[in-house]
Amino acid sequence: MLKTHLCGELRLQHVGQRVTLAGWVHRRRDHGALIFLDVRDREGIVQVVCDAERAPAAHASASEVRPEYVVQVQGVVEARPAGLVNPALPTGDIEVHASQIQVLNPARTPPFYPSEATEVDETLRLRYRYLDLRRPRMQRNLLLRHRMNQVIRNYLSERGFLEVETPILLKSTPEGARDYIVPSRVHPGKFYALPQSPQQLKQLLMVAGYERYFQIARCFRDEDLRADRQPEFTQLDLEMSFVEREDILQLIEGLFITLARGLTNKRIQAIPFPRLTYEEAMARYGSDKPDLRFDLPLVDCSDLARESGVPFFTAALAAGGQVKALRAPGCAGYSRKQMDEVAALAQRQGAKGMAWLAWGSEGLRGSLAKALAPGLADALRARIGAEDGDLLLFVADQPTVVAASLSALRTEFARRLNLIDENLLAFCWVLDFPLLEWDAEEGRWSAVHHPFTAAVEEDWPLLETDPGRVRAQAYDIVCNGYEVGGGSIRIHRRERQAAMFQRLGITPEEAQAQFGHLLEAFEYGAPPHGGIALGLDRIAMIFADERSIREVIAFPKTAAAVDLLFQAPSEVSPRQLQELHLRIAQDE
Repeated sequence: MLKTHLCGELRLQHVGQRVTLAGWVHRRRDHGALIFLDVRDREGIVQVVCDAERAPAAHASASEVRPEYVVQVQGVVEARPAGLVNPALPTGDIEVHASQIQVLNPARTPPFYPSEATEVDETLRLRYRYLDLRRPRMQRNLLLRHRMNQVIRNYLSERGFLEVETPILLKSTPEGARDYIVPSRVHPGKFYALPQSPQQLKQLLMVAGYERYFQIARCFRDEDLRADRQPEFTQLDLEMSFVEREDILQLIEGLFITLARGLTNKRIQAIPFPRLTYEEAMARYGSDKPDLRFDLPLVDCSDLARESGVPFFTAALAAGGQVKALRAPGCAGYSRKQMDEVAALAQRQGAKGMAWLAWGSEGLRGSLAKALAPGLADALRARIGAEDGDLLLFVADQPTVVAASLSALRTEFARRLNLIDENLLAFCWVLDFPLLEWDAEEGRWSAVHHPFTAAVEEDWPLLETDPGRVRAQAYDIVCNGYEVGGGSIRIHRRERQAAMFQRLGITPEEAQAQFGHLLEAFEYGAPPHGGIALGLDRIAMIFADERSIREVIAFPKTAAAVDLLFQAPSEVSPRQLQELHLRIAQDE
């Protein structure tokens, strides 16, 4: 190799050794007869001293190099002089006195320097991602992902799981999001689909008798993007046979504890992880992925509001809605401008308006202050637990709108009031989701998770009589307000899977065409089974204290699903289209 040591591994025990290093010039400092180069590789940075008197050739070479040049350095490791030790650098006790420097490749002036800690526009970073990946922040994040994968593989292998790869080119089936489809050249007019997840494949592995499977799987979904979503993503996918829900919850809880303790300095808020039903989570926090690092619960005031005579309340209640409130401690002094900002946030979540009360130094004030009888204002204050100096925010609307708007306000006030401890990992389980939800646009029931999720045993009869009340044997694991995993006990009997397809509006003929392979497999001795998928991108993002999964993915795409480095997606040649029997339709 062109090096004997990594730059970042040199320590005092290497003093006196002749070493050969290879890497990038991180910084260059010219002091005339002495030139100092910080040379960097993946392991870290070491200071190289080029002395014109001791090594004139090396000094001459150092005079020519610039940041990001690739160089090879030969020299001797020496202890730094007293008073010049750099405690901020792992290699800060030593330096390498160069006897020879060879430029392996010069570098153009980059659009930004990896050595600089200044913020760089994300578009520029993604356009020159190979430069961005040289930055210490990105190297730390990718190292974290590497170590995370190692821990996962070791943890599951020790518990009898087998790692099995599943196909990327599959069949398009309706499972939720839109598929990415791939045209077949050898089968004109037919298409593969990239897998949204290996869901059916892992169930078939259970039918095949493998009992404990896992895979660090690439998945693809053609959906609108956001900070914690990409068109292609990585998940830990696993499935187990002959298990109940508790077995999977215990396995995954242990995995997260192992990951957190091995990879971060963050503290897990509570062990065992708290458990909430879906109804409890929505009622208390307005979200099925609540951030439990702070409390600020939502409080139902519908019964008190019904007697208020306030049109804002009574109209919503008459339409089948509800009235809920959020307490913002110490915010009674908010200005009109601040209240307008808060109301606008609620309206962006669909709320038609927002009412408020505050108990400050001037007494009771707010949009409801004159509309409520004194006794009712006091009753609301007692119900919500408000104290002097607190601000109460009320939303009256349909339950979904109330939940979305107050959940957003809850998170916003936690941020404003510095209630979020960034060193905490607040895990929780959310259980007993509804199996189905009504899709008003399509005029039919749809699966909340996916169509292979089993119902709670005693709820199966309700599938025909009252589908909205059927609970699923589904579970999500949440951390710091993000869903980081979800799974379920699966349907493993053909008649129940067929009944589920029928309830979803899939005819027997459609079910056979789209899922016939799975239905047939269930007739050959399918064991009871269940599993879960964990979003590794999101987990790495949380562990790395990042706000976007793009910061923990080597080559991500933008929020518009564009790869700025490769300029993808791109047009293809007419010949390729012809080979695939495709023609681009022109918009009218």
